[in-house]
Amino acid sequence: MNLAMMMKQAQQMQKRLQDAQKELDNAEVTAEAADGAVVVVCNGTGKFKSIKLTKKAINAENPDSVDDETVEMLEDLITTAMKKATDDASKKMQDKMKGIVPAGINIPGLF
Repeated sequence: MNLAMMMKQAQQMQKRLQDAQKELDNAEVTAEAADGAVVVVCNGTGKFKSIKLTKKAINAENPDSVDDETVEMLEDLITTAMKKATDDASKKMQDKMKGIVPAGINIPGLF
């Protein structure tokens, strides 16, 4: 196999990896707990997107005692914290991988 053929195959593989990364970034994975009292959505790479809570998730004994504003506030607080944690973890992974992967090599999902 000659060098030109290997380069062409490497470019094709990089394109397929980029396409797969875009597809995973746009995918949604939903999971729920407590019969739907808590619903979490992530993208296909596991990056947190959102959380939905029911009043029962906050106060199972007396869900009617929880107002809608409290539910929304908790969803916002949890969403903010989860996004910050996943962003910080992603940055930490990228920083670590930069010391391992040779310069000029772009691996989708790592950089």
